[in-house]
Amino acid sequence: MTDPILPGEPNNPANPERSSVNGAAPGWERATLEKLAFAALAEQKTARRWRNFVRLAWLVFIVAAAWIGLARTAPSTDKSTAHTAVVEIKGEIASGADAGAEFVVAAMRSAFEDEGAQAVVLLINSPGGSPVQAGIINDEIWRLKKKYNKPVYAVVEESCASAAYYIAVAADQIFVDKASIVGSIGVLMDGFGFTGLMDKLGVERRLLTAGENKGFLDPFSPQTEKQRAYAQNMLDQIHAQFIDAVKTGRGKRLKETPETFSGLFWSGQEAVEMGLADHLGNLDYVAREVVKAEELVDYTRRENVAERLAKRFGAAIGEGSVRALQSIPALR
Repeated sequence: MTDPILPGEPNNPANPERSSVNGAAPGWERATLEKLAFAALAEQKTARRWRNFVRLAWLVFIVAAAWIGLARTAPSTDKSTAHTAVVEIKGEIASGADAGAEFVVAAMRSAFEDEGAQAVVLLINSPGGSPVQAGIINDEIWRLKKKYNKPVYAVVEESCASAAYYIAVAADQIFVDKASIVGSIGVLMDGFGFTGLMDKLGVERRLLTAGENKGFLDPFSPQTEKQRAYAQNMLDQIHAQFIDAVKTGRGKRLKETPETFSGLFWSGQEAVEMGLADHLGNLDYVAREVVKAEELVDYTRRENVAERLAKRFGAAIGEGSVRALQSIPALR
């Protein structure tokens, strides 16, 4: 037999407060949990929509960048229209750079192949770079001139030094501004040596090699006279190749002096007097007065934004792989 429910107790049906516990309606726990669940679902939907929006925005950006990059690399003029083809060589001449052989050679080939291109102008503004890349471009200029029988002119803006001049000498004529920097016909190999400082600090270099000359360019190891002579001989060979390219390209126009191939550089005005360049003039002047085709078409190949993003993505993947490999315990 159960105890009777007295008036005033919470569960007494006669009590008007029978359906509340501490002032809360019956089933309040369930209602609260439902609200929390719905709020969490709404938050997840919002986060998912935002992620999808960000991904779509990145996709649109990459597609737009690729389209802009491709549109810039394609000449806008009809091939049959007479024009002056322009190929820019700007910045460091190096493998993978905009002024590297890969991009410059591809641009020159496109320019020579177009029927409307009356001449090809190399618009140069470079302090130099790799003699290998410059040699490849120099050889290709000679080959294309012979194959298509079209003139090539080099127009120098601020500078045309070292490897850039290596390229320019393959042109039929070189035009400069009176204040341009031209020349620097030489080769260098630079670095640092820290052996004296290491001796003062009491630091010992422990370098193990298979082959007595394997580490002779190591900045923390002393360099012997034999190694120095070997490096100098290699530089002299490359310098001789450079000099030969200049003499072949400039021919009798070159007024050689003891300083011509010393690595010095000169102003554009002096370069004309020395036979390193032919005339003063800019791109518009050459197109208008020399080529007789004022319309300019840029054939320069450049790495577009999409390609750069792809390379960065590939580099990130490669870095992740290297880190994963580094996490493998090494044999000791």
